[in-house]
Amino acid sequence: MRQVKYLGQILDAQGIRPDPDKIAPIVSMPPPHDIPKLRSYLGAINYYGKYVQEMRTLRQPMDQLLKAGMKFHWSTACQRSFDRFREILQSPLLLTQYNPKMEIIVSADASNVGLGARIAHKFPDGSIKAIYHVSRSLTSAESNYSQIEKEALALIFAVTRFHRIIYGRRFILETDHKPLLAIFGAKKGIPTYTANRLQRWALTLLLYDFSINYISTDSFGHADDISRLINRHVRPDEEMVIANLTFEKSIRSILNESLQAVPLSFKTIQNTTKNDDTLQQIIKFIKEGWPPKTIINDPKILQFYQRRDGLSVVADCITYGERLVVPPSSRESVLKQLHKGHPGIERMRSIARQYVYWPNVDEDVAHIVKSCIECSSVAKTDRKTTLESWPVPEKAWQRLHLDYAGPVNGYYYLILVDAYSKWPEVMRTKDITTTATLRMLRNIFARHGQPETLVTDNGTQFTSNMFETFCEHLIVHLKTAPFHPQSNGLAERFVDTFKRALKNITAGGETLEEAIDTFLLCYRSTPCRSSPEGKSPAEHIYKRPIRTALELLRPPSSSHKVHDNKQEKQFNLKHGAKKRHYSPQDLVWAKVYHNNKWSWAHGQVIGQIGSVLYNVWLSSTRKLIRSHCNQLRSRHEAEVSQQEQLAITDVQIPLAILLDNCGLNEEVETTTSTTLPSEMLADLAPPRQRSRVGSTRNNNQPPVPTRQSSRQRVPPTRYDAYHLY
Repeated sequence: MRQVKYLGQILDAQGIRPDPDKIAPIVSMPPPHDIPKLRSYLGAINYYGKYVQEMRTLRQPMDQLLKAGMKFHWSTACQRSFDRFREILQSPLLLTQYNPKMEIIVSADASNVGLGARIAHKFPDGSIKAIYHVSRSLTSAESNYSQIEKEALALIFAVTRFHRIIYGRRFILETDHKPLLAIFGAKKGIPTYTANRLQRWALTLLLYDFSINYISTDSFGHADDISRLINRHVRPDEEMVIANLTFEKSIRSILNESLQAVPLSFKTIQNTTKNDDTLQQIIKFIKEGWPPKTIINDPKILQFYQRRDGLSVVADCITYGERLVVPPSSRESVLKQLHKGHPGIERMRSIARQYVYWPNVDEDVAHIVKSCIECSSVAKTDRKTTLESWPVPEKAWQRLHLDYAGPVNGYYYLILVDAYSKWPEVMRTKDITTTATLRMLRNIFARHGQPETLVTDNGTQFTSNMFETFCEHLIVHLKTAPFHPQSNGLAERFVDTFKRALKNITAGGETLEEAIDTFLLCYRSTPCRSSPEGKSPAEHIYKRPIRTALELLRPPSSSHKVHDNKQEKQFNLKHGAKKRHYSPQDLVWAKVYHNNKWSWAHGQVIGQIGSVLYNVWLSSTRKLIRSHCNQLRSRHEAEVSQQEQLAITDVQIPLAILLDNCGLNEEVETTTSTTLPSEMLADLAPPRQRSRVGSTRNNNQPPVPTRQSSRQRVPPTRYDAYHLY
């Protein structure tokens, strides 16, 4: 057996086709003359509807006669459709058999009146043959869907009708509406901007394994033609997996919720929408289809054209997704109600996006908020403008920043900072008047010179006529904006650093004056990353680092001391000077000064200090003095008095102790020991030796020589500045 006849169809190796014996009675039927005969004819045609791609288009004129209240009139269009059905049924009709191993293609399309779908196989040679055709008409609620929702509904209709064939199998879903690719074909999930209905349908399609493709309308006739045949008797299957929520009920609840948020009645929105020509034209386009963009000349309609996929008609009103489209005449009232609580721009936009829509609604919201006097009077400061930094100075002391700090412990501090070197000057004062300020500035400028530019705030001491006169010719005085300390940030930042440093330093027990000096020495000698080459402020001002206690950590320097031979020669020639030298125990006359007067007193050289200084013992007053060579002259006596001789031979004291006691080095060759009266030992000897030396005063035993240390003394470099030559 090569073929089987079953229920008016023939099944063979080539596929499925209608049984000619069953089609012959339908072809020979006369045109119907009343409603019952028309229903019978359409029932017979529907049985073979899976073979007819043009079913929707051909049935439309006849279906119009089935509408309630419609008078039966067999028109020319009905006769053309009747004749076309005869031709199709008499032509060779063939559907391929379903093969689960072949590639499956599901196509769906929607028109203003119905839905059409087709399932087909794609063969290895590239040919595509239909397996089944289905179609149905739109309900009254579905006819108000936006075009994107109708096209999406067609896809849902197709997959649910072919559920038993495609479930669990990979297939290709074809549509001629490209925006659906972003909703149903997104790899990152369902876009959040889609309407709730589209989101529910997208969740339904997650049950199936498919890839969605876009096919242009010109190449999509097999599904498009089916969608244009309306079958009012075919309704969505209630046993489908989708929850069948009617559009009218859900959208009305959303509409009522939107209207409750604004003081407008539903009737008002309906009336204003009916009276608006633009919205009426848009309603027509939503129901009948949008024309190409190129033939739309009205710019108001073009604004809605960009949102056409989300527009729907509900109770003679337009909705965009779940938002109500407000006519122009009612927009001002809606904006006032949205701004009743005086929210900001973003919050008001968020509220508006939940309920209402019209083109440029975001701009209108921003305009009403910005023009609101109440909102503007309490608004926050705008975002900061771009930074305009001060020009970088080319040299030190070119631009100075000035400010006052305090009061701190009852005192104010004049703060002055150089913009180039970051060199600070701090002057303490109790008076911050213009007179006191100028007095301190004159003191600073006398040491460093006058700057080119002086930057201050708007304190009264800086804005007075006296201060302007002081800066009139030589200094450019720049004043920052009132109550904007950032403009004088260099001085303001140093004020903060200065206050915190004083608090930290005085916490260690130092006085306020000591803390200021310690801070300035540290700040001026510290390298600054914001200054040129990262040098310290002192290096830019003095062209050298200043000496601090940290210099003791460096190895001792062995610098060679160079004498000014030219000056020495000039002095010697002018004064006829001759070199003199005294040795220890030489008898001399020494100048002794008292009340700005001097007199000669006889004495004896104890030792030489440096090149021209000597320690001299005055026997008459029993004092040790230090004298310059020019303050001495030789004393010529044949004998020394007995008392003086005893004083000389009484005790021997090392010269090193005398030099250490005076804080000097031994730089010249001197006698290692000399004689001094025992009464002087307690004053000249180091503290650790005083008790031992003083005990010789009441002892008749011969004096014991003090033990000398054998270590070699290395003079510290900190005394280099005090060497005398």
